[in-house]
Amino acid sequence: MKPGGIFGNAITDVLYKKDEEIIMSIVKNYETFMAKRAEFEKNPMSKFWTKQNARYMEPFHMFGNVYYVGDSWVCVHLIDTGDGLLLIDAGNCGGTAMLIHSIWRAGFNPEDVKWIILSHGHVDHIGGAKFMREMFGTKIYMGAPDAAMYREHPEKSFVQDSPDLMDELIAPDVEIRDGDELTFGSVKMKFYLVPGHTEGCISFFFDVTEGNRTVRAGYYGGFGFNTLAADYLTEIGDSQCHMREIYLDSLKKVRNEHVDFFLGNHCINNHMVEKLEKIKNGADSSVWIDPQEWGSYLDEKRDALLVFMKENPAAE
Repeated sequence: MKPGGIFGNAITDVLYKKDEEIIMSIVKNYETFMAKRAEFEKNPMSKFWTKQNARYMEPFHMFGNVYYVGDSWVCVHLIDTGDGLLLIDAGNCGGTAMLIHSIWRAGFNPEDVKWIILSHGHVDHIGGAKFMREMFGTKIYMGAPDAAMYREHPEKSFVQDSPDLMDELIAPDVEIRDGDELTFGSVKMKFYLVPGHTEGCISFFFDVTEGNRTVRAGYYGGFGFNTLAADYLTEIGDSQCHMREIYLDSLKKVRNEHVDFFLGNHCINNHMVEKLEKIKNGADSSVWIDPQEWGSYLDEKRDALLVFMKENPAAE
């Protein structure tokens, strides 16, 4: 007999039963959690969220005051402006710890990151922005149309693709507009809006000096065609796929900018891994300098988009 007398036995039975229900609830919740995880991993897109540390790259110096602190997929560049650090993009959601580690490994203090420029508003480029603003007071910059997207159509950011329900979008401190000229410490940048991959993609240009040599750096904020698919454009109200023509116009808009030092948005844009291998084999930092690469790559994307448009026509 369980202790407690007549009434005590009844109370104890209730408590035992409650304990059993709690245990069963915990087991069920765990089983549900594992089932959700297994289901998520069946999604081909899950590769971008799982085992992110496998994409870690040891950070490295590129040219002048520009360093690389991103991974082997999404680029993050660090610029030492002389009056604080500037990041170009903030890595994938779920990769913030790796980004912070990379900044330290590059020889810098994450607390000194004063500014982050977000190339566009997709979830794989904004990962560390919220954390760094809350922890260090970092100011966030983004193209004005993508800031509006966050307010009016946050689903276009694909934040819902993240498995972390706590990931969220943040309003930038500064909305960048076409033709803006902004200064970050000793670095002066010229900005253009280049809609296509998103409506608020930005492109920008600035000088970088190493020793007695000054070169012009250029950056284009998103080359992917995934947001130009007919079904996607139709879903967001562009059934005639006008955004494809807008993308072509954007490429043309900055095609003839003089660029010696092409910074990629993703590592594949400028063959970064291959260039880094050359440095490991004895090449110097001039491997990053190629006055032809910018124009050649934009032409390549133009030609690829024309083929894409032909093979994937707008819905009738």
